[in-house]
Amino acid sequence: MALGRKEPDRQEPLWTATHKIARSEGHPFYRALNRMLARADFDRWVEALCEPYYAERTGRPGIPPGVYFRMLFVGYFEGIESQRGIAWRCADSLSIREFLGVPLSENTPDHSTLTRIRQRLPMSVYEKVFAFVLRMADGAGLVEGKTIAVDSTMLEANAAMKSIVRREGGGDWDAYVRCLMAAEGIEEPTDEDVRRYDRGRKDKKVSNKDWESPSDPDSRIARMKDGRTHLAYKASHAVDLDTEVIVEADVLAADRGDADSLEGQVEQAEENLHKAGCAGTVREVVADKGYHKAAVLERVAERGTRTYIPERRSRRRRRWKGKPPPRQKACNANRRRTKGTRGRSLQRRRSEKVERSFAHTCETGGGRRATLRGLEPNRKRHKILAAAHNLGRIMREEFGVGKPRALQGRLGALWKLILSLLLWILGPKSAPPRRTAPVA
Repeated sequence: MALGRKEPDRQEPLWTATHKIARSEGHPFYRALNRMLARADFDRWVEALCEPYYAERTGRPGIPPGVYFRMLFVGYFEGIESQRGIAWRCADSLSIREFLGVPLSENTPDHSTLTRIRQRLPMSVYEKVFAFVLRMADGAGLVEGKTIAVDSTMLEANAAMKSIVRREGGGDWDAYVRCLMAAEGIEEPTDEDVRRYDRGRKDKKVSNKDWESPSDPDSRIARMKDGRTHLAYKASHAVDLDTEVIVEADVLAADRGDADSLEGQVEQAEENLHKAGCAGTVREVVADKGYHKAAVLERVAERGTRTYIPERRSRRRRRWKGKPPPRQKACNANRRRTKGTRGRSLQRRRSEKVERSFAHTCETGGGRRATLRGLEPNRKRHKILAAAHNLGRIMREEFGVGKPRALQGRLGALWKLILSLLLWILGPKSAPPRRTAPVA
C-alpha cells in the first residue's frame, strides 16, 4: 500500500451522487432514544402543542419543534452548557444529525435560531414538555410520587460582580470606593490606589437591596458553594426518592429562602404528577434543615403531607406562647418523625439521590452556569435539563445506560471483565512449567 498524501488545495466536485455521501450508522444510544420518542409520538404531539405560536401557512417553514427540543436534549447528554456549543456539536456529528433527522443536504439550526424559538415559546410549553416526559416515566413504572425530597443549589449567573451598580443613582463600584476614600481624606487616588484600598477594607459587604447587575437584573448576589461571592440563581429540585425521577424543577432568585419556596415546590410537584396522569400523591416531604420554618410546616401539614425536616440547633428553648396550637403540633410531630428510624433513613437517601440529580443536570449536564440572562430563560432551560434527566432515567431502565458516554464505559468494563475471567480460567493451565536450577 502506497503512502497517501494530503492535497493542500483540493477543489471539491460540483456534483456528488447521493450513494457516495458519507453516512453514519448512528449512535446506539441516540437510536434507542429516537425509538422511545417515536413510540410516545413525541414529534406529532409537540408540533400540535407549538402550532398556536406560529403563523398559519404563511412565511418560510420554521425548525420543527421536535428538532429544537432534541437539540436541547443533546446539550444535556453531551454536557454542553452554551447554545453555540450545542449548535456546533449538532452540525459536526453525523450520528447526532441522524438523531435530529436533518439530512446532509441541509444545515442544522444555529444558535440564533435556538434563541428565537426560545423567545417565541412561552414557559407553559416547556412545562408541558416536562410533564410529557414525566408521563413517559410513569408508563415505564418509574414514578411513585409518594415520598419526594427537595433541595436547591446555586447556579453562577452570566454577569460579573465588577459590573454591579447602585439601585438608586446608578453609580458603579469604583465610584462608591472613591467616595469612601474621599470621606477618609484621600484626594484624587489613582486606579491602583482604589484597587489596593478596596482589597484592604474590612467588613466589606454587598447587599441586594443596594446593588444590582445592569446586564442581568434578575440575578442576585450570593455565596457559592466554594465560598466565592458571585451573581447567581438558585435551582431547586423535587425528586422521587423511590425512583430518582425529578418531579419538579425550577429556577428561583438566589436570595429567596429555601423555606419560603417549599410549599410551592410541593404544590407544583403534585400538579406535575396530575398532568402526567400519575395516580400517586405526595404524602411525605424530606428536606434539610434550611427548609425548617414553623409556619411552613403548619401549612404543609394542613395539606395532609408529612414532613421530615431537621431543626436548626438553638441554645434557647422554643416558646409557643401566642402561637396557634396547630403550628406547635406540626413542629412537634415533625421533630418526632425526623428523629425516628425512618426519618434518619430518608435523610440518608435524600443526601444521596437529590445531590445525584444536581450532579447529572449541573455538573455533567452542562447546567452549572446560567449562560442565559433573565429568570424566565433560565427557568425554560433548566426545565428541559430536568426533562432530559428523566429521559436518561428511562433509558437506564430500558437500555441499560442513561447517557451516551456511559455506553462506552459500560462496554469497556464488560470487555475488561471478560478478559479477566479468561485470564483467570486459562492462565494457570496455559502457563509453561517453571524451570529450577540444579542443586549443586
